[in-house]
Amino acid sequence: MSQCTALIVGATGLVGSHLLSHVLGDRRFDRAIVFGRRPTGVSHVKLSEHIVDFDAPETWSARLSGDVLFSALGTTIRAAGSKAAQWRVDHTYQMETAHAAAANGVPCCVLISSAGASADSRVFYTRMKGQIEDDMASLGLARLHILRPGILTGPRSGRRPGEEIGVRLIRALNAAGLFRAYRPIHADAVARAMIVAAFRPDPFRIYEPAEVFELAADAGLQSAI
Repeated sequence: MSQCTALIVGATGLVGSHLLSHVLGDRRFDRAIVFGRRPTGVSHVKLSEHIVDFDAPETWSARLSGDVLFSALGTTIRAAGSKAAQWRVDHTYQMETAHAAAANGVPCCVLISSAGASADSRVFYTRMKGQIEDDMASLGLARLHILRPGILTGPRSGRRPGEEIGVRLIRALNAAGLFRAYRPIHADAVARAMIVAAFRPDPFRIYEPAEVFELAADAGLQSAI
């Protein structure tokens, strides 16, 4: 893939904002097209933005045409207000986007999921992530790459006390030599890993937490190709 068009959903989020910055700075991408509920506030010659209503995909789905879809859309129950509302953002909106991309012939999708994702999980969040993995795999995309990072770190617009406690706890366990594969990862590293994955030839691959770190470490080499 060379001089390709990147399609991005979730570009104003923690990972997505870093992803957009890297895409715009990567010479392999000649265009970045963002679909979002609000403007990114970024101005760049490569960048085009569509402010869309994700509840009305028929009004924007035909515009979803390019070489790779980066799907980084997500929210929390606290921000969404309920499990149903979080499911609508994390699952329904991303599936509507991926479905349109597949229908329009977009060959590759890179999806941010979560460590422990499984449609059989008893935990709502990881069950939701596992379900979207399964549903996207059924779309028939030529290439689907799924990243399962651990707890994300990086600057956020609002505090998330639960996640802050989780980060401190997992770091304490890491210091004791436990759960090293699930150590916290900075959002910028995940963004870099997404770009590396987009250029991998595998038709389908899931990257577990330790592999996401490995992808991010390979980002410098890949950007020089």
